[in-house]
Amino acid sequence: MVEVSWLLFIVASLVLIVTPGQDMILVMSRSIAQGSRAGVATAAGVSVGLLGHTVLATLGLGALLRTSEWLFFALKLAGAAYLVYLGVQLVRTGSRELVVAGGARRSLWRLFFDGALSNVSNPKIAVFYFAFLPQFVEPRAAHPTLSVFVLGLAFAGLTFLVKGPVGLGAGAVSGWLRSRPGALAWLHRTSGAVLIGLGARLAFERRA
Repeated sequence: MVEVSWLLFIVASLVLIVTPGQDMILVMSRSIAQGSRAGVATAAGVSVGLLGHTVLATLGLGALLRTSEWLFFALKLAGAAYLVYLGVQLVRTGSRELVVAGGARRSLWRLFFDGALSNVSNPKIAVFYFAFLPQFVEPRAAHPTLSVFVLGLAFAGLTFLVKGPVGLGAGAVSGWLRSRPGALAWLHRTSGAVLIGLGARLAFERRA
């Protein structure tokens, strides 16, 4: 019933997932600040955000975003603003906070929500899903829409399989980093600056 080129899809997806981007930076920064559970919760949120994009791509929002300039612009600015907000929060983390509690602590549910919202508010991912997933559906597939949906679920699962261990690995060194507030402050500010840069890039990026 689902006719897709699995091997090619998995290889291409893993190459894209391991490429550092806003989601990877967010997972690592949360894990370093609050430990492995925080990183895994953020990674889970990112994957759930991808499930949202899977549903939207299946329903055809990707096509709508490609044709509606205003909708694309509005979603792009919302996603960019949220990235900048997260980046500013990291940059403003003080050394005293880092020594006492590893930065402003958030609940696992809030970390999960941050990961999901950061991902689902990025219209580039919706367009990417709509353009990327159909390439791996067999030309003569009897149920192409179902195939796209299954591929989207698989991409979200692969994302968690990669980013979850990244959160665990970063969390493993969080204690060592927290005992060195100067190094941790530098890492937080660098990660925050990267997120702010990614937000600015998203805000000014044009559609292909």
